[in-house]
Order: sequence, then C-alpha cells, then structure tokens
Amino acid sequence: MTQVRKDKNLSREQLGKLIGTSGAIIGRYERGDMKPSIEIAAKIAEALEVSLDYLVGSAAVVVKDKKMLYRLELLEKISEDDKNTILKVVDSYLKEAQLSSTQSKLM
Repeated sequence: MTQVRKDKNLSREQLGKLIGTSGAIIGRYERGDMKPSIEIAAKIAEALEVSLDYLVGSAAVVVKDKKMLYRLELLEKISEDDKNTILKVVDSYLKEAQLSSTQSKLM
C-alpha cells in the first residue's frame, strides 16, 4: 500500500482524508500495527485505484489501471470464441510492440 500511495504522490494525510480517516491511522495500516476493516480496505483500494486483491497481496497479477481491470472483467463475461478472438488480436499487438521495443534498444 505504501508504494502505491507514494506512486500516486499522496501523503498519508491526503489518503486519510480521501477515505475519511487520519494520516496517523494510514501510517498504522502501512506499518501493520492495525488491520483495516473490509469496508475501509475497499475505500483505500478505490482511492489508490487498485483492486482489493492487489491491496491485500493475493493478486497474482497487479492491475493498477481501473480501465484495464474493467476490460478484464468484461472479457470474463463473453463467449469463449469471442474471448479467444480478442486475445489473438491483443497477442499480435503485444508481440509487435515487444519487437519494436527490442529493436529500438539495439539501435
């Protein structure tokens, strides 16, 4: 949580204000002195724009971008055939982007 908060350029006080608590309490959460309730943890995740799974450390993949998370959720709701088609297109673009990135580093 601390690193995400810092990445967002938020102080403990600012994050506390966003979720309705104090900076001192945020500090206690960050140090592990206290555990937030599920409701407070959800507010923290919302304020930091990360998933609750990421915040509690149980996400295998870090999805900090809420738009990307929304897209992944939509992907889970469509047919397997449509999902496979979309993933093939995305894979093609990702391979091209990786190749371009690698080539630019070599020049």
